[in-house]
Amino acid sequence: MSAEIPDRIKVLWFLPTHGDSRYLGTSEGGRAVDLDYLTQVAQAADTLGYYGVLLPTGRSCEDSWVVASALAPLTKRLRFLVAVRPGLQSPTLAARMTATLDRISNGRLLINVVTGGDPLENKGDGIFLSHAERYEVTQEFLQVYKRLLRGETVEHEGRHFHIEDGRLLFPPVQAPYPPLYFGGSSDAGSVVAAEEIDKYLTWGEPPADVERKLDGVRKLADKAGRKLSFGIRLHVIARETTAEAWAAADRLISRLDDATIASAQKVFARMDSVGQARMSALHGGDRSKLEIAPNLWAGVGLVRGGAGTALVGDP
Repeated sequence: MSAEIPDRIKVLWFLPTHGDSRYLGTSEGGRAVDLDYLTQVAQAADTLGYYGVLLPTGRSCEDSWVVASALAPLTKRLRFLVAVRPGLQSPTLAARMTATLDRISNGRLLINVVTGGDPLENKGDGIFLSHAERYEVTQEFLQVYKRLLRGETVEHEGRHFHIEDGRLLFPPVQAPYPPLYFGGSSDAGSVVAAEEIDKYLTWGEPPADVERKLDGVRKLADKAGRKLSFGIRLHVIARETTAEAWAAADRLISRLDDATIASAQKVFARMDSVGQARMSALHGGDRSKLEIAPNLWAGVGLVRGGAGTALVGDP
């Protein structure tokens, strides 16, 4: 790719706040989420030197803000990538939550801006917005949210938010605010990233596809007079040998049947997320077409939404 490689790549782990399992698409070998287990994962990541952990968001997960608040005092250096939800939170409430968690974690908060790509789940949360409207809300939300965190008193009357005398009494530790992460594969998402975000994220796709996506966002950012950094989200299946790693990948989907795959793909098809559509198109629901690039496996995406690819191999 044309981008320079940073001196130090930041690697984040994942907190399974929706439960954990040895296999995909079945409860066999699964374990329910509880604070003791999440503490074990977070403290292991902290001890091993990971930069941070991603906490997923949505109705299938424990609330990421509550979990991060519980784990921050139990870790030393680990950062917590937690979601704000434009349309579900007001920018003023989100700014107060952000400042508070950044303060009690002593500057270890990272913000993941999540627009939401499942219309059915959005409606369950009271959000009845089109795809285009959600990105309009996201951009307006971010403009107000960032001003508040910078310490401004905000008077704002926009299409989606009306704020009078908006202010924060307690600022965040990180100035001007915790780093903003965001992933969006649509044209509207690329514009929001280019104009408002610090770090643009993509899910794992074949390298040429990732390069085209990042180059497009980079050009939009250049046009806006901004410079972004980039990140990628991938699962990792690593073993002592490549053969052992591929065997482990096969075991992950060994309990899957065609009906379970078809049911999951039907759910993903109802979504209006461009990123999810790109994930599903990598394999088309066909378990025989899962190595989509050397050492890049799309098996996770057969039944799991969001990041559906894994790096497979030996260290």
